[in-house]
Amino acid sequence: MRFHSGYAESRPEAQHLNDFAAYVDELSGGELKIDVFHAGSLGLSEPDMLRVLQRGNVDMALLYGEYYTRDAPALAAVYAQGAITEPGQHMEILPIIREIYEEGFSKWGIQTIGGIVSPVFSVGIHCKEPINSLAQLERKAIRVWSSQLVDAFDRLSISAEVIPQNDMYMALQTGVVDCAYYLSTVAETVSLHEVAEYEAYLHPWAAVPAMFGVSQQTWGRLSDDHRQVLIEAGEYMWEKTGDAAVDPVREQAARERRESLGVTILDDFSEEDVSRFQEAAMVAWQRIAERAGDEGTRNYATVTEYLQEIHD
Repeated sequence: MRFHSGYAESRPEAQHLNDFAAYVDELSGGELKIDVFHAGSLGLSEPDMLRVLQRGNVDMALLYGEYYTRDAPALAAVYAQGAITEPGQHMEILPIIREIYEEGFSKWGIQTIGGIVSPVFSVGIHCKEPINSLAQLERKAIRVWSSQLVDAFDRLSISAEVIPQNDMYMALQTGVVDCAYYLSTVAETVSLHEVAEYEAYLHPWAAVPAMFGVSQQTWGRLSDDHRQVLIEAGEYMWEKTGDAAVDPVREQAARERRESLGVTILDDFSEEDVSRFQEAAMVAWQRIAERAGDEGTRNYATVTEYLQEIHD
């Protein structure tokens, strides 16, 4: 079976996929083989992946809902930044997120069999000067990674611009932006400390899980035993990565590494600022969901109602 992944082989997700393939081989006694093609090496486009699986052009793929704004906009609006303020809340809402994705992918003839629970990293504001309040950011330009975040910061009178990760370093170095909204835990992997010496924690990452999708055409050709192997292996990876998703020790170790690289860790953004950001982010998220139509609105309502119960 050919398994498409858009992630580079250096990413932790790639190792999880290799572990999944090895476990499938073990469980099936060598009868079922998974060939993982990392970094899009099959030449397939992420935005086309739902159509690719629907046609059976590839057997399996790692599915990330936010890529499918063209074909399934409701899946791109299931979860958003600002949804959670404590890492543990992510694990509570995760079963609802998974259920929505499984239902959405099934409409494309895709069988989901577990997947990878992304780590709940810390999200911080990384700047060239000491900034740890929304008021200070009003006079600055900030790099973000999505239109939802542009809208959210705009509601706070803060100028934000979507800049790809690969261009972020240069944008900070040349003064295109003053700060970057980024995953602090992995900031050193993109040398962010070289161009942004100050950091302040804002909130935990609302990390969209990456699901294992199987083409229904491939699923239909498998024996019951081989289907069960895939289900068991997929659940194993879901539970294994889920157990490691929230890890205070990992976050503290990463913080200490950044400090050793010369980063000054400022006091966190205040509770008042976090509340203001979350309120703006939720409104921006709702707008995206509404643009996705009735299904997007339903998904937003389902997730936010459950989130409200968690917050209460």
